[in-house]
Amino acid sequence: MHRFTDLVDRSTAFSLAVLREASERTSDALQTSAATSLVKTLQMIQLQKAILAVGMFSLFEAMLQDGLNCKDGFREANNILAREGQAALQERFNDLQSAINVLKHRHGRSYDILVAKAGALPFRVKLPGESLFYEGDVSEISTLIEVDDRFVLSCAEMIQEVSETIRKARPEFLL
Repeated sequence: MHRFTDLVDRSTAFSLAVLREASERTSDALQTSAATSLVKTLQMIQLQKAILAVGMFSLFEAMLQDGLNCKDGFREANNILAREGQAALQERFNDLQSAINVLKHRHGRSYDILVAKAGALPFRVKLPGESLFYEGDVSEISTLIEVDDRFVLSCAEMIQEVSETIRKARPEFLL
């Protein structure tokens, strides 16, 4: 099998391109029809982006566990990032881990961590009492993290950056 990181990059680019094309076609169709099926299609596209982000990070955790021969791949990756002096990368990695946890579990410790630093994050967190990210956006789905193309791409990029750092520290790591 080719490297997971290469496949994630290609898969992400492919998936986002297909979703963008479907979104454009659907948005064009909404100009002449307000059919419920078109609104559902836009929401499905947003849901697919969330599934893509959660899925790639979940698979990354499993690959880390196998590649690092450990029970908690994210913890071991964090330890390596700390030992390698990659504090900024480690913080961004932890923020994305928390965002993925919020997508999977909604409210909880990860959500509280992200709300406390919402203004400094490169993605949007729905704050307590906030009901929508964008009033009138028919494509919006009920998530506490705004999952747009930039968020999905940042997940793929993070997998690449963390993997590269681990490979430098542990040359036998083949992810």
